[in-house]
Amino acid sequence: MNTVNALIKQINGLKSELSNKDFLLTWEQTPQELQQVLAIADALKTLREENIATKVFNSGLGISVFRDNSTRTRFSYASALNLLGLAQQDLDEGKSQIAHGETVRETANMISFCADAIGIRDDMYLGAGNAYMREVGAALDDGVAQGVLPHRPALINLQCDIDHPTQAMADLAWLKEHFGNLENLKGKKIAMTWAYSPSYGKPLSVPQGIIGLMTRFGMDVTLAHPQGYDLIPQVVEVARRNAAESGGSFRQVDSMAEAFKGADIVYPKSWAPYQVMQQRTELLRQNDHDGLHTLEQHCLAQNAKHKDWHCTEEMMALTKGGDALYMHCLPADISGVSCPEGEVTESVFEKYRIATYKEASWKPYIIAAMILARKYAQPGAILQQLLEEGQKRVK
Repeated sequence: MNTVNALIKQINGLKSELSNKDFLLTWEQTPQELQQVLAIADALKTLREENIATKVFNSGLGISVFRDNSTRTRFSYASALNLLGLAQQDLDEGKSQIAHGETVRETANMISFCADAIGIRDDMYLGAGNAYMREVGAALDDGVAQGVLPHRPALINLQCDIDHPTQAMADLAWLKEHFGNLENLKGKKIAMTWAYSPSYGKPLSVPQGIIGLMTRFGMDVTLAHPQGYDLIPQVVEVARRNAAESGGSFRQVDSMAEAFKGADIVYPKSWAPYQVMQQRTELLRQNDHDGLHTLEQHCLAQNAKHKDWHCTEEMMALTKGGDALYMHCLPADISGVSCPEGEVTESVFEKYRIATYKEASWKPYIIAAMILARKYAQPGAILQQLLEEGQKRVK
């Protein structure tokens, strides 16, 4: 178990205040705090592979609040809770008193008496998801301060309108594994590009999460999209500032081919334009079904003008050595498989299918690491105790 010992030593040597703050945006955390989450995730993954139990809690709940459909994140959150010894309880808002006007402040406290973690996915409304998470966090702080709650549950952003930190951190963990270490990522070129999809309304949080995080580690990040498919301007500025501070670079181009040229990593992923998401949010709030239908038809027609934004063998041939690492948060729109025409050809996706599965496999450990870092000021000591006890996960 020298690997786990080395990781614990690394965790103990990193300065972190994660036990005093929620993990809502990656760019709110310091580089050392991000490294600590990666190292904790790596240690948990290694312990499990060595058949050592990682149940830090003997009891307790992990509450899940999903306001959008999910497969990978939903099951990754459940896996993370189980990994740490917590039971999951899903908050179905349609079956709760929220439908009768219960406030966020009240709900947050009522579900948290025996909760150690709350995971929220709220990416439907631009300008609302991350704000809602912060409102929940403030209510939890007040509950602890007033003696209502015995301790503060960890609050984890499972995707919002601004960022998808568990996905971006899982992506970073995969890059660290694939290229050997974080130091090797410096100077690597990653192309975060829009790609055609026969659907509309895909959140901005994945591309924003990628440009907001990968610019922290000296990478050369290129954001590519057709004209009009902008991201939130403030997040683009965050990426630009991060690159300047880390010694990397950040640029924007309007050509997928230009972004792919010489790239070490490509991440072709569809998203809806920032302006469209603003309109969509207003229409959703107004419950304007006709307006939403009209907007959808307009957006689908607009998307169809850019079918050449397609990750093909020819596009991949433009990358470094013609063999860049393909990444995707999944599910990908695969041409001829999941849709007639989509983000990526079947041949390209199949070549990297196992790699994308390995990419996704990091998410449960990343989520568990975020919870552990929030609940314990000295996570290295907790991991050391697990290692010394050596309790077998499977007898």
